[in-house]
Amino acid sequence: MFELLRQPWPWYVAGPLIGLTVPALLLIGNKALGISSSLRHVCAACVPAGIPFLNYNWRAESWNLFFVLGIVLGGFIGYQVLGHPEVVAISAETVRDLKAQLHLTDFSGLLPKELFALENLGNWKGWVFLVLGGFMVGFGTRYAGGCTSGHAISGLSNLQWVSLVAVVAFFVGGLLMTWVLYPLMF
Repeated sequence: MFELLRQPWPWYVAGPLIGLTVPALLLIGNKALGISSSLRHVCAACVPAGIPFLNYNWRAESWNLFFVLGIVLGGFIGYQVLGHPEVVAISAETVRDLKAQLHLTDFSGLLPKELFALENLGNWKGWVFLVLGGFMVGFGTRYAGGCTSGHAISGLSNLQWVSLVAVVAFFVGGLLMTWVLYPLMF
């Protein structure tokens, strides 16, 4: 049993399990699954209630905060108990494409250090990237009515038209970035 948990599950098992969680939560507890909304609940609990957007009964949604806490604790426990691979497995085709397009030989630096290195928090640029990037992600999530995975998992599972439009837009944007804009930048 432990060995089953240590391996990645195929998409046709994990995907439906994740997708069926949403309608099950809706049918059993009349709860809408959402992670990005938990930040609003935390802000409503911690910030004085003078802001109209945060002036609501956040305690009625406290189950969501426990759900997010469970995700964090579950990830930590899973990492500690089940172990972790030392090296992330990347397909040979992906390695070949990255070497050809980006001229990379060392795959330890796929994330730009200008954004993701902890030492960047010691200068003003790092904080600008962190704060501005956080604001843009938060604004985009709020403007879109949820995050990408929220629309794809919760919205599509609940058959919401706006989520279908959002997911199609996310994929079109990702494809345009990958196949049109990204090659122009490098």
